[in-house]
Amino acid sequence: MHAHDRTDGVADAAQTADSSAEKRHSPAPRPSVDPLLRVPGVGVRAAAIAALIANVVIIATGGLVRLTGSGLGCDTWPKCTPDAFTTTPEQGIHGLIEFGNRTLSGVMLIIALWGLIAVYRGARRRRDLITLAWVQAAGIIVQAVVGGMVVLFHLTWNLVGFHYLLSIVLVAFMAVFAIRAHAPGGPRARAVRLPTLILTHVMTLVLAVTVVVGVFATGSGPHSGDPSEVVRTGFDAEFVYHVHAWSGYVLFALTLVVVVLSLREHVGFRKWAVALVCVQIVQIVVGISQARLHLPGSLVLVHMVLAAVLTAAAVATVLALKRPTAELDGTAAGRPAGATA
Repeated sequence: MHAHDRTDGVADAAQTADSSAEKRHSPAPRPSVDPLLRVPGVGVRAAAIAALIANVVIIATGGLVRLTGSGLGCDTWPKCTPDAFTTTPEQGIHGLIEFGNRTLSGVMLIIALWGLIAVYRGARRRRDLITLAWVQAAGIIVQAVVGGMVVLFHLTWNLVGFHYLLSIVLVAFMAVFAIRAHAPGGPRARAVRLPTLILTHVMTLVLAVTVVVGVFATGSGPHSGDPSEVVRTGFDAEFVYHVHAWSGYVLFALTLVVVVLSLREHVGFRKWAVALVCVQIVQIVVGISQARLHLPGSLVLVHMVLAAVLTAAAVATVLALKRPTAELDGTAAGRPAGATA
């Protein structure tokens, strides 16, 4: 009887030792992470990037409509002709170009629905992403209506300019969408020094002025969107071109200072500041070239698209002024503290 008890005791001791060893070697349980602090899944991130790209692409196709004189390729709205929603052979290439641009709005609406579904399924607690997804959907509808008014009022410069500015604003919002979709939610804290913060915001304001003056420059020059007589601004085109150029040079100088200041900031801010100044260099070269070559349509189109890219880069730079506190303290899922510092 005593021998049997001793055997049981030895077995119990061995089992306890094995259990202790298993506990020592088994991985520690991961702490639960608030879903708000998780980086959204690939579906949300892909939808946000697609939204940004689509809003830049439609600026290119809209510019193509204007620069090829196809603004009235479909001479009414919402139909393309009084009798049909689609283009007819009689409207030729101009009708095809304008109708193609209108069709792209449908593609953008599909992308917007994708974004809404992705956000509600994969980032339900991210109110910022939900808001931005709705901004995209609403913006597409508003842009379609404004585009229709542009046609119905025969391409007046102010409506055409407003149409373009709305596109730039949507690009800015979609840049926020794309960047926020790649970061955890929750509160954000300033991550740069105060002089950098102030100068970056001043630079962004000058960028906005430059884009608006660019719209006036376009409305004062050729490429009205239709070979017929179209209402222009009435301003002296050369003067407006110079004002646009001066504001661009001021913007470039401010951005250079921001890049210098970024050398003392975290790498996330620095890389966007450098990207911003690189886009500006290309934009300045294109702007000077188109002025000296008497505004060829191809260069004007590149200039318009680069303005959208520049806007997105500026938004990214501004967003990098702050960082999610979840990244700063290392509580973001899959993001160690200082990973982007």
